[in-house]
Amino acid sequence: MRLFSILLLALVVLSCNNKAKEDANKDTASKEVMTYEANWESLKQHKTPEWFLDAKFGIYCHWGPYSVPAHETEWYAHWMYVNKDNPEAKDGKASAIHDYHVKTYGPLNEFGYKDFIPMFKAEKFDAAEWADLFEKAGAKFAGPVSEHADGFAMWDSDLTEWDAMDMGPKRDVMGELSKEIRKRDMKFIATFHRHWLFGWYPTWDETTDASDPKYAGLYGPKLKKGDNQMPPNPHEIDAGVKRYYPLADKAFNDEWLNRLKEIVDKYDPDLVWFDNKMDVISEAHRKEFLQYYYNEAAKKDQEVVSTYKFYDFAKGSAVLDLERARMSEKKDFPWLTDDSIDWKAWCHIDDPNYKSTNRLVDFLVDVVSKNGAVLLNITPRADGTIPEPVKERLLEMGQWLQVNGEAIYGTRPFEIYGEGDTEVIEGHLSERKNADNTSKDVRFTTKGETLYAIVMDWPEGDTKKIHSFKKGNTYLKKDIKSIQLLGHEGDLSFEMKDDGLYIDLPKEKVGDHAFSFKINFN
Repeated sequence: MRLFSILLLALVVLSCNNKAKEDANKDTASKEVMTYEANWESLKQHKTPEWFLDAKFGIYCHWGPYSVPAHETEWYAHWMYVNKDNPEAKDGKASAIHDYHVKTYGPLNEFGYKDFIPMFKAEKFDAAEWADLFEKAGAKFAGPVSEHADGFAMWDSDLTEWDAMDMGPKRDVMGELSKEIRKRDMKFIATFHRHWLFGWYPTWDETTDASDPKYAGLYGPKLKKGDNQMPPNPHEIDAGVKRYYPLADKAFNDEWLNRLKEIVDKYDPDLVWFDNKMDVISEAHRKEFLQYYYNEAAKKDQEVVSTYKFYDFAKGSAVLDLERARMSEKKDFPWLTDDSIDWKAWCHIDDPNYKSTNRLVDFLVDVVSKNGAVLLNITPRADGTIPEPVKERLLEMGQWLQVNGEAIYGTRPFEIYGEGDTEVIEGHLSERKNADNTSKDVRFTTKGETLYAIVMDWPEGDTKKIHSFKKGNTYLKKDIKSIQLLGHEGDLSFEMKDDGLYIDLPKEKVGDHAFSFKINFN
């Protein structure tokens, strides 16, 4: 009997071991399926993760040496070099920023962009404080600009001395933020503009410090006069206009790719965002980045997102991103839009024009209803503090999301995005053309069997009519059981009539911004 028990136990152990090996083989096979090759067909197999589809709202910031002059634009680093002899000068006149720079700081052979770096001390930067603010604002993903077009890396890089660890703040800004952001259960993102560096500075101009080989690590390779060209708009590209000239050489391409790989290896970003003009980089290098990023994430069981503008990646290989723009209609694919809290600039400037909280909330609601997500840029000062008006707007957005978040997070588009009179004008940098929404504008989102109708402003009168849900409409497949207003206790009375769904409003206005009606069905 004892021998039989031993044999039985041995068989059980052997069976368990075989089962474990089978499971391990299945896991290995599964990981092999997730291996991507450096071609568009393979990269298009990458799926947008559910966390991104659920998140809807993120925050990032333009913050670097260009924050020191705090004048007009984050493009200060470029325009300060556009003197009257520069091909970009209009009518033979230097840019206004060049004239301002020379008057304020001195000639460009004595005070160039490199000289702002020691002034960029970030002495009051507190990564935990920033992350707390992002969390209170309701962001689900966040991070800094890793490297802007100026060529200064905001991480502890082994590839260059022109980085935030070796100069300026002498801190690993990305490292500190990645830890604090993830502590608060947000996804960490890295945004990358380095491709703009190719021709950003007039390295051909011997009257400036940009031509000095000592500073090539910051200012980039030596090019010919006139090599830097602004990108044509998408309509010109569609018409066959040549995009960028010249293309980057192998050394610049390799450096671009190696810096990205270093960011992936050191900080494991959940999302890598790119500015446009990426096709100055070779297609092979762009594909190699996505291959590396997606495969490294698969090894770590990490679900990641990359973004692109215009035509810089093949459609379907990453998430399309707009800039200061939105879609006029619902899309059947997920998309992102990045917008700045300041109408005028992406970095802190001395005379900002901040958007209202109401505008920011309405923008978020409109984008989400059309299958999009918002990446909102904020503008820290050079010392690392965040301006009070920026904090106020973020906290007010967070308060709105605390009440209305269930109509935003984790939702999916409805059959139609909404209704209303306010027209949305599409196009790169088109947001200024779009008017504020009114109480006639309604946006729809869904979560499971629940439908949310978000009204952009408090309606006049005692009722709100939703025209799309009149008697006999084809959108609602079931009878309405009840309707609530988020932030208000109890059910609201309603009636479906021949010209629309009428919802009785509470006697008192609930909240200050968009208003979310929760529609439940039998």
